[in-house]
Amino acid sequence: MSSTNDKGNVRVRIAPSPTGNLHVGTARTALYNYLYARRHNGTFILRLEDTDEERSKEAYTDDIIDGLKWLGITWDEGLTVGGPYPPYRQTEKIDHYAAEAQKLIAAGKAYNCYATTDELAALKEEQKANNLPTRYDNRSRNLSAEQTAAALAEGRVASVRFLINEPQVVSWQDQIKGEISIDTADLGGDMVIVKSNGVAIYNFAVVIDDVDMKMTHVIRGEDHIHNTAKQILIYEAMGAPMPHFAHAPLMFDIERQKLSKRKHGEAVHVDYYRKQGYMPEAIVNYLTQMSWTHPEEKEIYTMEEAGRLFDLDKVSKSNAVFDVDRLNWFNSHYIRSLPLDLIVERSQPYLQVFKNGESYEAADIERMISIVRGGLTKLSEIGPALEFFFVTQPEIADDVKETSIATAGARLVLEKFLTALPQVPWSDQAGCKKVVDTLGKEISIKGKDLYWPLRAALSGTTHGPDLGAIISILGEKRVRERLEAALGLCSA
Repeated sequence: MSSTNDKGNVRVRIAPSPTGNLHVGTARTALYNYLYARRHNGTFILRLEDTDEERSKEAYTDDIIDGLKWLGITWDEGLTVGGPYPPYRQTEKIDHYAAEAQKLIAAGKAYNCYATTDELAALKEEQKANNLPTRYDNRSRNLSAEQTAAALAEGRVASVRFLINEPQVVSWQDQIKGEISIDTADLGGDMVIVKSNGVAIYNFAVVIDDVDMKMTHVIRGEDHIHNTAKQILIYEAMGAPMPHFAHAPLMFDIERQKLSKRKHGEAVHVDYYRKQGYMPEAIVNYLTQMSWTHPEEKEIYTMEEAGRLFDLDKVSKSNAVFDVDRLNWFNSHYIRSLPLDLIVERSQPYLQVFKNGESYEAADIERMISIVRGGLTKLSEIGPALEFFFVTQPEIADDVKETSIATAGARLVLEKFLTALPQVPWSDQAGCKKVVDTLGKEISIKGKDLYWPLRAALSGTTHGPDLGAIISILGEKRVRERLEAALGLCSA
């Protein structure tokens, strides 16, 4: 097999089918194509393989576009960008595919098939009953003129099938997997390339599109390997130059089960992670390193850095494992390290639940987020982490009362701090903490016996962000009210 554009500009594409929301596997494939284009100063294209008219929905198209944009994966040509190779939806090229199919028929490399759906279903059942692999038996390959006339007289509408010779071996040098060889006996017989309703089948339409758009490389999942063998035969029959093929490993869960909507639900979709408060930078970093090794074996890097270094020879041949715990590690890192103002902006949807609660200045909201983000795995956790700031009085669980409020020295700690409130420097979080420590020395109480009663009274729990920050953000009025309420829970 020879390849096209060996010396030309790199042109790659992502061509999702809008039959579902953006899958994390599709996102990774898009990312690898994007990075490869950036690495080689090439062109990255987005198009839609939307010939599945029953399952394709515009809402899925919107989700795919929005998801790619959210991840920061932009394209040079595509649905919303002009370019020299429109259109970018297969449904806009139906007549073009039909014309190309007719050329193959005229060349004796394809033919009209008049087998009905019922006949093909019966053939499949017969093969299953005899423990044979299900495949088309090529019954329409050599119809006589009389048989064709009879089929037309019955009102049958032809599909177009591509002729697959057997025995034959299709081989190519895969850019990731190395040498791959597929026996045509494993391809299921002569394949439909245009259905009886005139709609082109994926394996045919994708070849036409890639030829039209001058693709130099096709980078996709290894579940397409048998499709690639079929497509190579079509390239050869058309006399068209072929792109280089690269098949990335599939994504599995930690139990080595393939990621699927049926088994994993919405957790296979990019939008699920967006709604959960994952950072797009973390998703991109995690998906990139899942099967690609940084030349310096770094784990944390930006998409821009990866785009300067990415190449296919560093992509693993082994199956990739999508480990949510590992993703969470990446996400925690980015929540801690991204600019605070960006985290504040991205946190806003998760703070809407507090819109009718206690109100704070924007600077105070920023301070709240700054003191809790170090303990967050995802931004959806920020609501529970900050809830105590926005309630009139925090709820103190019985076990917390027992270990912090009902202790012998708790009343003394709370009463003494109440009397010290006029000396608290409210705008200085370190100063607030210093007042507490000074108080502890005066009454000879330290450690958890000093801090836990105050923490429980102010936040409802004995752990959390810096105590001085909590005091500073709450302010004098709220601190006083919470201390007085907690005193009512103390033992006499």
